[in-house]
Amino acid sequence: MPGTGAAVLAWALLAWALLALPPALPQPRGRRRVEEKEARFNTTYADWVDADLLNIYAFNHSVRRNRTEGVRVSVNVLSDHKDLPVLFVVRQKEAVVSFQVPLILRGLYQRKYAYQEVSRTLCQPQTKAEVETQHFYVDVSTLSLNASYQLRVTHVENFVLRTNERFGFNATAAQPQYFKYEFPEGVDSVIVKVTSAMAFPCSVISIQDILCPVYDLDNNVAFIGMYQTMTKKAAITVQKKDFPSNSFYVVVVVKTEDEACGGALPYYPLSKNASPDEPVDQHNRQKMLEVTVSPAITSEAYVSSVLFCLGIFLSFYVLTLLIACWENCRQQKRKGLLAAMDSPSLDTASLLGHTRSIPDSFLGHHPYDSYGYGSFGNGSSGSAEGVTDSMGSTEVPYGYAGQEQFKRRTSSTPMRPLSIAMGERSLENVASRPRLDSLSSVEEDDYDTLADIDYDKNVIRTKKYLCVADLARKDKRVLRKKYQIYFWNIATIAVFYALPVVQLVITYQTVVNVTGNQDICYYNFLCAHPLGNLSAFNNILSNLGYVLLGLLFLLIILQREINYNRALMRNDAHALECGIPKHFGLFYAMGTALMMEGLLSACYHVCPNYTNFQFDTSFMYMIAGLCMLKLYQKRHPDINASAYSAYACLALVIFFSVVGVVFGKGNTAFWIVFSVIHIVATLLLSTQLYYMGRWKLDSGILRRILHVLYTDCVRQCSGPMYVDRMVLLVMGNIINWSLAAYGLIVRPNDFASYLLAIGICNLLLYFAFYIIMKLRSGERIKLIPLLCIIGTSVVWGFALFFFFQGLSTWQKTPAESREHNRDCILLDFFDDHDIWHFLSSIAMFGSFLVLLTLDDDLDCVQRDKIYVF
Repeated sequence: MPGTGAAVLAWALLAWALLALPPALPQPRGRRRVEEKEARFNTTYADWVDADLLNIYAFNHSVRRNRTEGVRVSVNVLSDHKDLPVLFVVRQKEAVVSFQVPLILRGLYQRKYAYQEVSRTLCQPQTKAEVETQHFYVDVSTLSLNASYQLRVTHVENFVLRTNERFGFNATAAQPQYFKYEFPEGVDSVIVKVTSAMAFPCSVISIQDILCPVYDLDNNVAFIGMYQTMTKKAAITVQKKDFPSNSFYVVVVVKTEDEACGGALPYYPLSKNASPDEPVDQHNRQKMLEVTVSPAITSEAYVSSVLFCLGIFLSFYVLTLLIACWENCRQQKRKGLLAAMDSPSLDTASLLGHTRSIPDSFLGHHPYDSYGYGSFGNGSSGSAEGVTDSMGSTEVPYGYAGQEQFKRRTSSTPMRPLSIAMGERSLENVASRPRLDSLSSVEEDDYDTLADIDYDKNVIRTKKYLCVADLARKDKRVLRKKYQIYFWNIATIAVFYALPVVQLVITYQTVVNVTGNQDICYYNFLCAHPLGNLSAFNNILSNLGYVLLGLLFLLIILQREINYNRALMRNDAHALECGIPKHFGLFYAMGTALMMEGLLSACYHVCPNYTNFQFDTSFMYMIAGLCMLKLYQKRHPDINASAYSAYACLALVIFFSVVGVVFGKGNTAFWIVFSVIHIVATLLLSTQLYYMGRWKLDSGILRRILHVLYTDCVRQCSGPMYVDRMVLLVMGNIINWSLAAYGLIVRPNDFASYLLAIGICNLLLYFAFYIIMKLRSGERIKLIPLLCIIGTSVVWGFALFFFFQGLSTWQKTPAESREHNRDCILLDFFDDHDIWHFLSSIAMFGSFLVLLTLDDDLDCVQRDKIYVF
C-alpha cells in the first residue's frame, strides 16, 4: 500500500534524525531541578550549574522615592565551555535583563571577542510610595554538563552624579557603567564632561532617558539617545527640555576595538586547530575615566553675546559715518578756499596754479562736441592731436604722443597737480569731453576702442617705461561693463552655490538631532552652545561680522561710485584724466564675496565635517583671487583678465581643492601631477605678466623661446628689458616653486589650507611689491590707508594666532578631534575659532579698505605721470 510505505519512510527519517543529534547535548533524565535561594547583597556566591539544574537567587531591597540607588550584578564563569555558555536572567518589576557568559561581542568584519567576567547595572524602576520593598531574581542555567561560576550583587556607590563634582570609575567592554543625573532647580542645561588619561581603549559616551532597558553594550549603545566616541575627552551638552523626567543616564561603554577612535586594528590570532569563527579572549581591556556634570550658560548669556557681537560690528558703521562726515567737512573747506582764491580769467588761474574743473559753457563748447579721452598733448595745447568719437561710427581714432622714450622721474621730483599753465596740456579737450554712458548697448567685442589695434598694442605695451595712460585707452563704458560682470557673475554663483548648501547642512543637522550620533559633526564640544535645532550657535553667530562688514564695504563703494559719477556729470577734470581709473565692479565682487564667506562659513559650522569643508574655503579662494586681480587692475585696466576667465581659473582651484582632500592624502601620483601643474601655471602666468599679454601660446612657442635665449643669452648677454617686472616674477617663481617642492616632499594632510596658503603668499608678495614700487616712484601713502595697513597687519597677526589653535580637525577621527577641544575664552560663549571669525572679518574689511584708498594720493595727478609696475 502506498500509505503504509510513506509511514514507514517517515518513521525511518525520524529515527535517523534522533540518532544524528550531537552527542555533546545531554539528554535530560527526568524533570529539571529548580533551586531557589534567598540571597543577600555584597556576598559572593560560588556555585555550579548543569543542564538538569536551574539556580534562582532571590534578592530584595528597599527603594525610597527621593533617593535612587544603583544595583550591580557581577558574574564570573570559571569553566571554559565557549560553545555552551551560562545564561543569566535578571527578572525585575518592570524589566528583564539577560546575558550569557562568556559574553560574545562582535567587532569589524564580524570578529568575535569573548569575555568571562561580566558586570551589569540594573535599571531602577520608579516608585510612588515613600518606601517600597522591591524583589528581583537572578536565574542561572546552562546546557553544559557542569559549569562553575561566581555571582555577586552590590549597591552602586555614587550612582547619582552631583553637580560640579568629579567622579572616577573603571569600565570594560563587558563591564559598562552608567549613572543618573537629575537637573537641579533653575538649571535648564548642563554639559557632561568625561575625561581619561588613557587614549585607548576606545570608549563611547551616551546620554539616555530614564527608560528600561538601558542600552549599555558596544553592540546596542547607539540605539537610543545621544552618543559620541572618546579617547581622552568627551563633552555633551544636555538640555532639560529634551528629558520629561528632568533626569537622564550617563552611559560609558568601552568598545571591543580601537579602530573607531583612530587606533590600530589588532591582529586576529588564528591557529591551525582553531575555527575562524572562534572568539578571542581580550582579557583585561579596561579604562579609567572621570565624569563631571556642570551647568551650561543661561539665556542671559545668549542675549549678552548677541548684543556684544552686534555692538562690535555696528560700531564700524558709526566710525565710517563719522569719518565720512569729517571728510565731507574737509572737502567743503577746501572748496571754500579754492573759491576764495579763484581768478576771473584762465591766465590768472594758470599763474596761480589752481586746480579746478572748467564748465563747458565757459570754454564755449557744447558738452557733446568732441570726445578726447586718451589723448595727450605733445608739449603745447596748440599741437595736441584731436581725438573724436562719432556716435555713428565704430572706429575711434586716438592720438598718441608718447613716442619718445619715457624718462623716469626721480623720487626727489615733486608730483605736479593738474594745472592750466602755458606749455601744459590744455583742459579744453578734457572739460568738453562727452559722456556717452547712456548708450543702450556697448559690448567689448563689438569693436576695439584702439585705432590700428594690432599695431598700437604692440608699440604701447612693449615700451620700456609705461604710464597708466598707456594702459587706460579703452572706452570707459566698455571697461565698466567688463568689470561689472565680475559682480553679476559672483552674485549668480552665490545664489546657485548657497541654496543647496543651506539645504544640505539643514539635513545634516536634522540627522544629528534624530540619530543622536554626535560623531557626524566636528564641533568644539567644550564650547558648543545649542539654540533651537542648532548644536553650535556660537560658531554660527561669530560669522555675522563677514556679512555686516561686507555690506558696509558695498555701501562705501556705492557712495564712492555715486560721487565719481557726479564728478563725471560735471566734467570734472580730475575725474576724467587724473588718478587711477575708477572701476568699481571688482570692489562690488569683493564685498559680495566677503558676505558669502560669512554665510557659507556659518553653513559649514552648522555641521563641520569632511564632506562639506569646501563650503568654508571656496569663497576664501575667490577673495584672494579677486584681491590680486584688483591690485593688478589698478595700473593695468585695459589688459586685466575678464570675469569669465578669472572665475574659470578659480573654479579650477576649487576643483583641485576637492580632489586634493579626497584623493591627495598619501597619494604620490596626485602630488606629482599637482606640482607639475602648479609650476607650469606659474611659468605661463609669469610670461603673460612680463609681456603684458603680447605673446601667443601656439606651435611656434618653443622656437621663439629658443630664439630669445640665443639672442639675449648666447649672442649677446643683455639684461631684462623690464627689470621691475622681472624682479617680481623671479621672486614669485622662487616662492611658488618652493611651495610646490614643499607639497611634493611633505605632502601636508590639510590640502585645502595648503592651497589657500599658496594664494595668500602670492597675494602678499604682489602687495609688498606694489607698495615698494609705489614708494620708489615718488608716490606717497596718505594717512587713512597708512592707518589701515598698520591696523590690518596687527589684526591679521592676532587672527592667525587664534586660527592656528586648532580646536577640531576633520582630518582625524571624531574622538581624536575632541582631544583638541577647549573651553570658551570670551564671555563663556565664544571659543578661539569664534575670535578668529571676529578678527579675520575685521582684517579682511581693513584689507579691502587698503585696496580702495591706497592710491588716493594720485587723484590730482595726470595719468601720463603715473607709472605702471
